[in-house]
Formats: sequence, C-alpha cells, structure tokens
Amino acid sequence: MSELVLKNSTGKDVTSSLIVAEIFGKNHFDVLRDIRNLHCSDDFRVSNFALLVEMRKLPQGGATKAEYYEITKDGFSFLVMGYTGEKAAEFKEKFINEFNKRESLLKNDDYILARSQEILNGRVKMLEQQVHQTTERLKLQETVIKESAPKVEYFDKVLQSKGLIPINIIANELGMSGQKLNKLLKEQKIQYKVDDTWVLYAQYRDKGYVQNETHYYLDKEGNNRTVQHMYWKEKGREFIHRVIESLRKVA
Repeated sequence: MSELVLKNSTGKDVTSSLIVAEIFGKNHFDVLRDIRNLHCSDDFRVSNFALLVEMRKLPQGGATKAEYYEITKDGFSFLVMGYTGEKAAEFKEKFINEFNKRESLLKNDDYILARSQEILNGRVKMLEQQVHQTTERLKLQETVIKESAPKVEYFDKVLQSKGLIPINIIANELGMSGQKLNKLLKEQKIQYKVDDTWVLYAQYRDKGYVQNETHYYLDKEGNNRTVQHMYWKEKGREFIHRVIESLRKVA
C-alpha cells in the first residue's frame, strides 16, 4: 500500500490522485474525471488541487506525459465525499487520520526541533555543494588561464579596457617600463609633453592612435580640477609595437 500522505515540494502535507486511485481501487482516469467534475469554486479548486505532469517511460522505449493532482486534506475530503461503501468509509478514515497525525506533529516540540535540524542539515549540505562547485570552477578557470595566458592577458588588458590602453600596459608587453617607453616615443618624435600631458606630434594626430580622456579630482583646497590623460587605441598599440620592433632590429 502506498504512503497515504506525502510532503510536496513546498513542505505541505498532500496526497495525490494516483494514491487515491490505488487505495480506493479506482481507475486513475476516473479519479481525474471526478476531480474535474467537482462542483466547487475556482478558488477552492486552485487552493486544493494542483495539476502536475510527470514523464513516464514506455515499455517499447521513449516517454509520455502523465497528469496527476496533488490534493490537500480539504480537497481530499471534498473529493471522496461521494465515495460510498464499507471499504470506502475505512479508507476515508485512514486518510483523514493520517492528515490529522501530521498536523499534530507540527505542534510537537520534538518534531519541530528534529524538522528544523533536518532543514538546517539540508541547507548546510547544499552550501557545501555550492562551495565545492565554486572551488572546482575556480580550479578550471585557473587551468584555462595558465594554458592561455597570452590570450587572457590580451583580453583582460586590451579588450576589457573598452579600446583605451594605458601606456604602461603596452610597455609591459614590450618588456619595459612605461617611463622608458614614453622616453623612446619622445626620442622618435612621436609624442611630447604639454604641461603634464603627453600629446602626439601633428603628423600622428589624425591616425586614430590615441584618445584623450578627462579625469576629475579635488585639489588640496577641495576645489574641482581636471587633468587630461592620453590613452592608446588598439591601432596605436600596434603602431608602437612596430616602432619598437624596428628600433630593436637596428640595434
């Protein structure tokens, strides 16, 4: 005999049309029909009869959808009200007793503590699984990064910068400091300084190599100030690489 009352996914005590059909010796199709033909309000139907679908494997292979209802205590009482006979009365009593027993457990301190511990253990287990999954994901990411470091470095430093690349990143690619690279570009008459800002010589300004960005800051007196910084675009980065490679070949 099936368990008469179960806990559904929300922790609520319910039975099902499948259990009712088995216990009362009815065809499940007939129980589904009885539920659909109940003369009750839509609110009562929605609150006490939840239509669910499960996939069942077919003997010849494949699967088919099968409908059934989850039924609350009130829904069960309403449904079987018209089921008659000695056995029917016995089964009604068993169902109702089982529902009542479960309701009384909800008021029992020992049960409440045990159930709370069960829920807590479940949450702890879920968190442990999440931590494990996160750890494994981080290990995988670390492996990928190590195996494709140049590509990752390019994406992190170039693509993720929205196309604007600080000089020190390009310098790092070339194995030197930003200060040294700025000096080399100055010596090659590519850039020069105006106050504290690097600017390109006229012959390079319309090449699409750089973009100037304005940064805001507060001075020591708390006044709003601005400063211009020159950032290199991808086209400019490639230009710098060509310049430095040419210099290294000559050297």
